[in-house]
Amino acid sequence: MWGEEDVSSGKAAKDENFPVGSLLISRQLRPHVQAYYDFARVIDDIADSETLSAEEKINRLNGMEAVLCKDVPAPDRSDVWTARHLYNSFLETGVPFDTATDLIIAFRQDAVKTRYQTLEELTHYCRYSANPVGRFLLSLHKEGPDTVPASDALCTSLQILNHLQDCKTDLIKLDRCYIPLDLMQEHHVVVEDLLADKASFALRKIFNILLDYVDALNKEAEDLPRLTHDRRLRLESAVIVYLAKFLAQRLRNEDPVAGRVKLSKKDVILSVSKSFRYFM
Repeated sequence: MWGEEDVSSGKAAKDENFPVGSLLISRQLRPHVQAYYDFARVIDDIADSETLSAEEKINRLNGMEAVLCKDVPAPDRSDVWTARHLYNSFLETGVPFDTATDLIIAFRQDAVKTRYQTLEELTHYCRYSANPVGRFLLSLHKEGPDTVPASDALCTSLQILNHLQDCKTDLIKLDRCYIPLDLMQEHHVVVEDLLADKASFALRKIFNILLDYVDALNKEAEDLPRLTHDRRLRLESAVIVYLAKFLAQRLRNEDPVAGRVKLSKKDVILSVSKSFRYFM
């Protein structure tokens, strides 16, 4: 998310590149952001469990959705109570419930789907796994519908960047590959190539194709700070856009097969400093 980022992604709440509980969010709204983050983390952990079966994952996700949307009695478990807390938050703020239930749609898919044939198919997954996070923040801050396309572009960018960062570990731990299979077939690459010590020339070409798409998304996302009215959220969104650009560049220059590519402290400092012009 861009604020989850990495509820972000969205992927929603693990290995965050951009912390959800950012100090840039107003103190009044932080409890609601935290409630959303806690819920997203729980359902993400369910979907990414290495011990639950697909059926068990879906049953638990359905249970979380029932508590969130139907106000049914919640079992006495801390993870389920995150759904009740978010239910109360949504009632208080008027944020649409689909900003959470769309995440559940994505995580149900994660429970049973481990491969993506095309970039279009992957982008459709991001529509549910990442974009709702940005829409949650926009709705929480009472931003207008004109901000949604740029937010969706940013969230999809962050999700794909996270897929590239975790391309090897996702395959090892969860047998998931988000790299489109048609690109692999076109460049004579197989999924198992992600398990090598370093990326092959052909796999590197595929990464760059995906990063070209990410660059286009980040370009579209540049409109988000300009369109956002809340000053704190405007600054937050600007920082995240810059961080997405820095991470995309790092993924061009470094090898996510050889090791997880991360942002540096310098990237964060530069992103914040460049963004302060949006706080005026």
